Amino acid sequence: MLNKNKAIPLTALAALISFNVHSAGFQVAEHSASGLGRAFSGEAAVADNASVLARNPAAMTLFDTAQFSGALSIIDPVVDVKDTTNNQSSNDVAPMQIVPAAYYISPINDKFSWGLGLFTTYGVATDYPDDIAAGDMAGDTSLVSVNLNPNVAYRFNEQWSFGAGFNIVYAHAELNRHVGVLPITGSNPSDKLISMEGDTFAYGWNVGVLYELDQDNRFGFGYRSSVEIDFDDGKFTDHKTTITGTPGTSTTGKLAVTLPDIMEFSGFHQINEQWATHYSLQWTQWSDFKELRATGSGCNSTSGAGICFLKEEKYEDNKRWSIGATYAYSAALTLRAGLAYDEQAGEATLSIPDSDRFWYATGATYAFSDNTSIDAGFSLVQSKDGSFEEKNSLGNTFTFDSEGVAYIAAIQINHSFN
Repeated sequence: MLNKNKAIPLTALAALISFNVHSAGFQVAEHSASGLGRAFSGEAAVADNASVLARNPAAMTLFDTAQFSGALSIIDPVVDVKDTTNNQSSNDVAPMQIVPAAYYISPINDKFSWGLGLFTTYGVATDYPDDIAAGDMAGDTSLVSVNLNPNVAYRFNEQWSFGAGFNIVYAHAELNRHVGVLPITGSNPSDKLISMEGDTFAYGWNVGVLYELDQDNRFGFGYRSSVEIDFDDGKFTDHKTTITGTPGTSTTGKLAVTLPDIMEFSGFHQINEQWATHYSLQWTQWSDFKELRATGSGCNSTSGAGICFLKEEKYEDNKRWSIGATYAYSAALTLRAGLAYDEQAGEATLSIPDSDRFWYATGATYAFSDNTSIDAGFSLVQSKDGSFEEKNSLGNTFTFDSEGVAYIAAIQINHSFN
């Protein structure tokens, strides 16, 4: 990709981070099976197991004994994109993904608790056919991030608790784009155009507050800072070119991606011995995601010397509303359900065809004993159908229609160390 005078990658690499049909932009909400079953409503306040660590570290003070939770979520998006300009369809372009998570919380004394979480908040994967006309805008893309999150919490009094944590984020990105309809002599549409691969570590922080009105009513607030992921030594390879340069050239470059701030307010209310209700409002500062810019000393593109590619993104802060209910059917079996509405975060493009989403969720917990339980959850996420236009590397305008739905299932084991 880094051949001098090369203009093709300016949009060919625009999709370093591709789309997730089940959440805004490239955000991952799947932190637990119990949360999935209630559409992640009340996550900063419910605190029914150790997974609350991912949303509000202050809630660790609600546990009298050490707790462990381990979850596995399976996300199966069915996303179809049609290129109406060239009458080509790309079906099921988002492959199935498995998202693990693990949490441990332990009280230190009556005032302090500590915990450790291992989960993800951002990540995607897409795989378009190699031979489509829009090959320089599509292709296969993967962004994987893992967050190691140690936390501490302090109970100030019977009503107020506070928590804070440190985030160590590992990220790995891979990308391939193809020639498509670009007029490159001797090339087929499926021939590879450019490749990119890189991994890095980044750091952030999070805080939380818990207010207990009484034993049956509480409110939680969690904030997770933005994280700047810098692929300082990413490998960029140019396979084909329409301008001067030698295909096959590889060099290192720099690319920065901002994982936005997340803020959540939640409420939990135990109505009676059997019924409880919970709700959340989550806000994500997607306006921080302004562009994708790769730079390197070997680049001299149409955007300027030292710029490998530049793609401006039009994103705004978005909100996610959720509400749910929990029903204790018996001492061993608990049922739950939830609804959520996730706002579109950015203008749709082929790389990130974002849209509004509706969540319909259900789940259950079965307690094998006083110490061990298992959670299961399922959500149907329906994306709003939409149309959008995008220009390829030569400035030709393509029109696309997109539609998507996601099926998400999760299972989780919880254990209390009495």
